[in-house]
Amino acid sequence: MLFNRPLPELTDLDLVRMYRLEGDMNVLGVLFKRYSGLVYGVCLKYLKSREDARDAVMQIYEKLAVSLLNHEVTYFKSWLYATSRNHCLMQLRAQKGKYYEELSPFIVESGEAEHPETGDSLEGNLVKLEHCIEKLGHEQKLCVRMFFLEERCYAEISATTGFAMNQVKSYIQNGKRNLKICMEKDD
Repeated sequence: MLFNRPLPELTDLDLVRMYRLEGDMNVLGVLFKRYSGLVYGVCLKYLKSREDARDAVMQIYEKLAVSLLNHEVTYFKSWLYATSRNHCLMQLRAQKGKYYEELSPFIVESGEAEHPETGDSLEGNLVKLEHCIEKLGHEQKLCVRMFFLEERCYAEISATTGFAMNQVKSYIQNGKRNLKICMEKDD
């Protein structure tokens, strides 16, 4: 077989080819994880909202499963960047008339000293977040921790927990919504 090495050692092109041949979501997860920071940055730049950007990252990952099978991709990083940008532009087009506050690229890229969530407020939010995570149901708590804290993809979570892929997505989305409600309630 062409792909004898462990997945993380394969090039982007090899992973794309392997995914197109086998349709293995673990392969897609490894490939997407390499650039999830890039995708999040692009989404945050265009959508101006952390929550919207995180949602968009999940939606883009879900689209990749189909798109990669339908498109011949040679330069994955460039293609993913363009796909992410187009996804965000389509979302903005659908939400015309909504007010957005412009974020300076320097704030997004800067260190802790200039970041809007630093020091005591960050510590307080993290404590509050941990408290709210503990309030989630077992399945939501498990999936949310694995996805956001351990940075695992849907396929890895599904394989580890035994939950179906759709259940994992549902637990994460509902858990995220419940966390938001809990965090806002505690304010």
